[in-house]
Amino acid sequence: MPGDFEHKLQAVLSREIPGFKALLSCTQLTAGASQETYRITVVTDSGKLLLALRRSQPTNTAESGVGGISLAAEAKLFQVAGAAGIPGPQVLHILQPDDGLGAGFMMEWLEGETLGQRIVRSEDLADIRPKLARQCGEILGRIHTLDWQRAGLQEHLPTIDPATLVDETWAGYRDLNVPVPMIDYTWRWLKDNLPEASPVRLVHGDFRNGNLMVTPEGINAVLDWELAQLGDPVRDLGWLCVNSWRFGNSALPVGGFGELDDLLAGYRESSGDDVSQEHLEFWQVFGSFWWSVTTLQMADAWRSGETPSLERPVIGRRSSEAQMDCVNLLIPGDVELPEADQAISAGTQLPMPAELLQGAAQFLKQDVADKLEGSDRFLARVAANSLEIAQREFLYGAEFAGRERQRLEILLAEQADLDALRWRLVNRLRDGLPPDTPGLAEHLRQTVAGQLAIDQPKYSALKGG
Repeated sequence: MPGDFEHKLQAVLSREIPGFKALLSCTQLTAGASQETYRITVVTDSGKLLLALRRSQPTNTAESGVGGISLAAEAKLFQVAGAAGIPGPQVLHILQPDDGLGAGFMMEWLEGETLGQRIVRSEDLADIRPKLARQCGEILGRIHTLDWQRAGLQEHLPTIDPATLVDETWAGYRDLNVPVPMIDYTWRWLKDNLPEASPVRLVHGDFRNGNLMVTPEGINAVLDWELAQLGDPVRDLGWLCVNSWRFGNSALPVGGFGELDDLLAGYRESSGDDVSQEHLEFWQVFGSFWWSVTTLQMADAWRSGETPSLERPVIGRRSSEAQMDCVNLLIPGDVELPEADQAISAGTQLPMPAELLQGAAQFLKQDVADKLEGSDRFLARVAANSLEIAQREFLYGAEFAGRERQRLEILLAEQADLDALRWRLVNRLRDGLPPDTPGLAEHLRQTVAGQLAIDQPKYSALKGG
């Protein structure tokens, strides 16, 4: 910890924390492109106290958080939410220019589980898990009935309607200049099925399993308000039900831990509002649409060198997961997948490229990762995952590409290379190709399933959701 930083932090703590005596430790937990998070331990007259500090990178001259709202605005949201009975940490101090620590805020440290995989599987949470969906509904009802005008949130948050969200998301995909027909198809469906205007409410924007802190007693914090906005409140309910955030437990539609009826019952009791199936479905489709585009944008930022990372290109491959979720919501049906026992060593070269990749991936997962800790262990597994994707590309890529090209030539009544055919389908969809065109749904379903079989064959949507 740099001496200057420590000196300035101690000055803030001594002024803002009652009974402050000493700073014991300050551990940096994350260092993203725009924000840092620290876990701070101090000694006070009452004993040890744990705190959390979120601040912008020192070199970041702007005060924006990752979602476009300032860290000061996010701190205000925590304060307003807490006053409305929405669980979360108490904000203790919003950094000021004279503090010399940049933009950010300090809050109490809360204990609880935040990893989605553990929330849906942990034995410690087995008793509370069936109650979480209703708790989510009750909390969302409190968020959506909060008097945002009285709280002055309109000065800090953008107001955005469904049509604009759809168009802005699609424009972000269009700017990538890559042909992904299922994204264009979903955009067309969303444009044709926009919900009726609803009252403008405070929307969390990222309310999902993974942004909730859970203990055996229930949800004790709603985290990560940086995507908050004013708009259609059902967006939050739909996002919570997106398959990406069920962490493999797709049988339970609410976060992988609960039933939809419980969520809606809690929401009705807390807000007084009923939510139609059509309205909820729109936002589920939008959520998967948005995630399919966002993952591609992350991969593009990695390819450009803007955000060098071992994880980003693998996240880019997750676009097919979200696209398959859209398939299952909009054009469900059977898919043709590769044989599970297809020989990895098919060919005469010894060893084949796929075998080399398999050996390297197994070494990283079974030998290297177990000897590492923390982020290094995680990154070793990410590297192994990258190699396994490349391995499946060797095994199945040419076959799937050949099938895709054949379907496109029949669908479009044209012959060309695969990339040109993809662009022609994309352009026809943008120009108004009817969604019920014979062969279109079948082509999209098989194409996305084939890509997902390469990218992540264990993803639940590949088996129909």
